[in-house]
Amino acid sequence: MTLTPQAVLFDLDGTLADTIEDLGGAFNTVLASRGYPTFPVDSYKAMVGNGFLALTKRALPPEAAVDENLVEAINAEAEELYSQHFLDLTQPFPGILELLEALSERKVLLAVLSNKPDRMVKTIVGSLFPSTRFFAADGNKPQMPYKPDPTAALSIVAQTGIPAPQWCFVGDSGVDMKTGRAAGMLPMGAAWGYRSREELMAGGAAALLESPLDLLAFL
Repeated sequence: MTLTPQAVLFDLDGTLADTIEDLGGAFNTVLASRGYPTFPVDSYKAMVGNGFLALTKRALPPEAAVDENLVEAINAEAEELYSQHFLDLTQPFPGILELLEALSERKVLLAVLSNKPDRMVKTIVGSLFPSTRFFAADGNKPQMPYKPDPTAALSIVAQTGIPAPQWCFVGDSGVDMKTGRAAGMLPMGAAWGYRSREELMAGGAAALLESPLDLLAFL
C-alpha cells in the first residue's frame, strides 16, 4: 500500500501521547474519596476513548452508574482534578516527535481530534508538541457529537479545503478507525497504543502501524 496523503488527523490519548498514568490517577483519587473501588492504572486503557462521561460510567459500580446526578458530580470532580495534573507524567510516545517532524518536512498538514474536553486537548498538545504546527487540535465541544460520529472530523476537513480521501486518520482504537471510515479518510491503526490489534482491525483499519515511524513507509 502506498499513500499520498496531504493531511493526517491524529487521535491524542494512546496515539500521540501516553496519558494513562495521569488520567487513571485522577479517577482513582476521586473514586477512593467517594468510597468506590479503584482500578490498576493499566485497566483504564480499556475504558478510555468515548469521552469523560462514558469513562466515569465505566469506572463506577453498575448500581452507581445508573444515577445520572451522581455520575455528573463525579465526572465534574474527576475532570477538575485531572485538569490540574494532566501533564504530570504524560509524555509523547517514542517516535512521535520524529514522525511529526518528518511529516512537517514533507508539508503534510497535521491535526488532532480527541474525545477529551477541548481545553485539555489544546493545552496538552501545545505543551507536548510546541514545535509542531497543527492546523487544529480539537477536543469535544458543546453540541459536537463524540467520535465515532464523523461530524468533528469533517468540520476540520471543511476548514482546510483538502478532501477527506486525501487524509489519514491515525488512532489506537476501534472508535478511531470507525471515525476515519465514516469521514471518508484512510484509517491507520496505532498498534503501540492502548487497544488490541483485533479491535483495530474490527474497526476497519486499513493497516496496522507497529511504531509511529512506520507510517512513513506507506508514504
